Amino acid sequence: MIGLEYVLGLYNMQQLELANRLGIKKQNINLWLKGKQNIPKKYLPTLEKLFHVDGATLSGELNEIDKLEIQKEKLKAELKPIIERQEQVLSRGGEKLESVPVYDQEEINKIERNIEKEKLVERFKASLEQVDRHPYMDNYRIIIELLEQAGSEIIFQKTIQALAHYLNVLPGEITTGPEQEEFEQALFDVLDDYNY
Repeated sequence: MIGLEYVLGLYNMQQLELANRLGIKKQNINLWLKGKQNIPKKYLPTLEKLFHVDGATLSGELNEIDKLEIQKEKLKAELKPIIERQEQVLSRGGEKLESVPVYDQEEINKIERNIEKEKLVERFKASLEQVDRHPYMDNYRIIIELLEQAGSEIIFQKTIQALAHYLNVLPGEITTGPEQEEFEQALFDVLDDYNY
């Protein structure tokens, strides 16, 4: 589904209404939606302003993240949320912490969380696709079991962060405090004793 088709449904707008706003025939919109004709560049600024989405998104095929981003922009335009605070989250690649806004409107925050979940699922799937190239499928099964059965256990969380530090996936300055550092040092001593 191309972006324009998705936003028309999201905004509950008929092709005829959009055609009237653009001063063109409904058939033109139909040709765009069927992919028989590209959206002319002269209409993109009007469409971008109307739907709060860039032209490339309107013309291209959408994935789930694109759809959520479009929903978020629609809500932001309607609700005009205020950023209440910034939250520190780990950046992609685990190199640093970055600030992400937390809004006063829970609908926006929920979509932000759903976008982050979709991004994590995509990364996990991409990582899983590489499994055919190495013999670590059991590790993925164990990770899933741990997440399902022990994901909220503090020992699991502390151990994951410690392993991320030990394997240099996380920079050392990203830590949850002295208690975590003490836990990590004890774990590293055990790993070093066993030559891991």
